[in-house]
Amino acid sequence: MFAIGLNYRGHAEEASLAAPESLSVFTKFATALTGPDTQLRLPSGRVDWEAELVVVMGRRAEHVAAGDAWSYVAGLTAGQDYSEREVQSVGPVPQFSLGKSFPGFAPTGPVLVTADEFADPDDLAIECLVNGESVQKSRTSSMIFPVAELIAGLSAVCPLLPGDLIFTGTPAGVGHARTPQRYLRPGDEVITRIEGIGQLRQTCVAA
Repeated sequence: MFAIGLNYRGHAEEASLAAPESLSVFTKFATALTGPDTQLRLPSGRVDWEAELVVVMGRRAEHVAAGDAWSYVAGLTAGQDYSEREVQSVGPVPQFSLGKSFPGFAPTGPVLVTADEFADPDDLAIECLVNGESVQKSRTSSMIFPVAELIAGLSAVCPLLPGDLIFTGTPAGVGHARTPQRYLRPGDEVITRIEGIGQLRQTCVAA
């Protein structure tokens, strides 16, 4: 699982960071992967939400041009890049992959939709709700690096394989950037919706 940081200008701004000029990439480890309707065990009081469009690769992609990139995609699905902010930031350098890879921190689904099913696969509504409150709302057309550029950039470094996932970044509205900061608590319900794909639902419980 590849994941892209700061891929929406609003999210970069709320993090008080400049919009990136090149891809910011980290990983989520495979044991974080789970289904669309789950219990989310909270390892601490600093777990945050990040709604994301997820690209699923359909065939090996190596040194792919952006103009050809969509032909390598099996389909699109919804995802959540749940993040434990303390683990993520501890140490002399950020530990993004560890902080985002607790069990259940990568729910995806509920279905895989091929690109031809969308009027424009680069322009989908994306939203996250916590206990019914809309906390993130945007469109994937607001990405700094759209899907084709992500595939081209990643495949220039390492081959992308069938079944690989690319978490494409999250829009503004995460809890960590709020004043005061807001994190998930036991009993919270998180809904992630993407136009034409459906929704994820996690109920938060104590670890």
